[in-house]
Amino acid sequence: MAKEIENIQEKMNWHWRNTMRTIRFFGFDARAALPLPILLVYARTSTITLSIIVLILFRLLENKGLTFPSAIRNLRSWVVGSERPGWISAHKKKFTDYG
Repeated sequence: MAKEIENIQEKMNWHWRNTMRTIRFFGFDARAALPLPILLVYARTSTITLSIIVLILFRLLENKGLTFPSAIRNLRSWVVGSERPGWISAHKKKFTDYG
């Protein structure tokens, strides 16, 4: 009887398991599909090409193990580099690469 009650309680709370999953849009991370609404408003070959390139790029990065937010953080650190101009020289630290 206790096992049946536990199963019923688990069935009532099944939806909480998927609350932290990333939202997918046709197999892509939904955040990587941001160019698609632009495509709906401005349907030209250039926006179609840009949308497809962005989706393929983030699919390749996801296959390598990078999620969309981590890919954006990686791009930002690559663009900015090790120079942090907002910090005075006493607080600057060397970046450590653990990978």
